[in-house]
Amino acid sequence: MIGAKPLTQETHSCWSCGSMRAAHFCESCGKVQPPVPVDYFSFFGLLRKLNLDVSALERDFYDLSRRLHPDLNARAGSREQEWSLEQSSLLNDAYRTLKDPIKRTQYLLQLEGVELEEQSKSATEQARAAGEIKKQIVPPDLLEEVFELNLQLEELRMNKKMGEDDPALIAEIGKQKQSLEAKHEALLQELQTYWNAWDTLIDRNPAGDSERAQVRDKMVDVLNRRNYIRNLVRDVNAAMED
Repeated sequence: MIGAKPLTQETHSCWSCGSMRAAHFCESCGKVQPPVPVDYFSFFGLLRKLNLDVSALERDFYDLSRRLHPDLNARAGSREQEWSLEQSSLLNDAYRTLKDPIKRTQYLLQLEGVELEEQSKSATEQARAAGEIKKQIVPPDLLEEVFELNLQLEELRMNKKMGEDDPALIAEIGKQKQSLEAKHEALLQELQTYWNAWDTLIDRNPAGDSERAQVRDKMVDVLNRRNYIRNLVRDVNAAMED
């Protein structure tokens, strides 16, 4: 497997033939093995690194899909069928998450005990119960720009209600949108530098250190700012399309 690092369960014996088996199936008899609770990185035999060979990940995904597919185990006992379904479900979830660099980063941060602002279920549920829109913290460097943009959007909505048209206002909002999109792209490039820093630290000390915590916190900050800008651009598009 890609970047393969043997999983602990690979040293176990197959429940069926007793041979030393692979993580998910037996290399000797091909029997699907009982699922073991692991994170998505471990499922593919990977260290928790952020720069992945996506082509290799895809190859491993399709290889495991063929070996673990429930249809291949249709004639097996109910226990094996259940294991196959569980393994296949975890495989699909792991692949969908790890192939996307942003989802991959967010997932790793969750493993590190970090919850991004927009992923906070408690905040979402509280806002929904109160009939309010969930509030997000405005990045300090965007305060003035966001304040001005919100005024412009409100003016645009009022104009539409009154059936009025203001080409100059629409053009200015369009410029603001382009500026935000440029910031959104720049933040992705900044995030990539932290991926490299994280992976270097993983290679140096997989057990963790204070430097990794600093890089983790920087990634959290970038993702929160990037998510905020993405949502703001979505609001701008909605206001201009209404």
